[in-house]
Amino acid sequence: MTRHHSTESNIAILLLAAGASSRMRGGDKLLEEVDGKPLLRKLAGHACAVCDFVLVCLREGDEARYSALSGLDCQTVTVPDAAEGMAHSLRAGIAQLPAQASGVMVVPADMPELTEQDLRSMISAHEAQADKILRATSIDNQPGHPVVFPKKLFGELRALSGDVGARSVLKSHADGVHFIPLPERHALTDLDTPEAWQTWRQSFQK
Repeated sequence: MTRHHSTESNIAILLLAAGASSRMRGGDKLLEEVDGKPLLRKLAGHACAVCDFVLVCLREGDEARYSALSGLDCQTVTVPDAAEGMAHSLRAGIAQLPAQASGVMVVPADMPELTEQDLRSMISAHEAQADKILRATSIDNQPGHPVVFPKKLFGELRALSGDVGARSVLKSHADGVHFIPLPERHALTDLDTPEAWQTWRQSFQK
């Protein structure tokens, strides 16, 4: 990928988009339209606007999600064992990080309220403390996502398994986690069912 952002940190963004949307009853939450485009494309676009190294983990053969990323300056990572859990997406993504990455921002792709500025805030925090785990919170301090992991923890992330994501890494380094407040509930809102999407659109979108 072509470098075009001036940052001191060389952080990478890993967008987790290999889930099955199993609670959407045939729909795909990552293709739900937000601000006139599929959610996956919206978040990937935010990531590409603020970061030079953007990787998107996808299920094998998921042509609709691959198509949603068409034309964006990001690298797709196919996860053949995605059905075995989120940790397998993390492992696959970490394995593809550029050697110069100073950290990785893990962003679940089902969070429609995350903004470009939210991602910038996490990058700025990483540049100030590149050896710390940084976890986004809601405005009232409830922990959520994104989470930034420093380079020194890449080995632990590559060793993950199952469907608990990086929870074990966060737990074992709990004393070293620094919390970064984002506006309102940006760090918490994820939508897994058609009803949740309907309620969110009615309450959130103007």
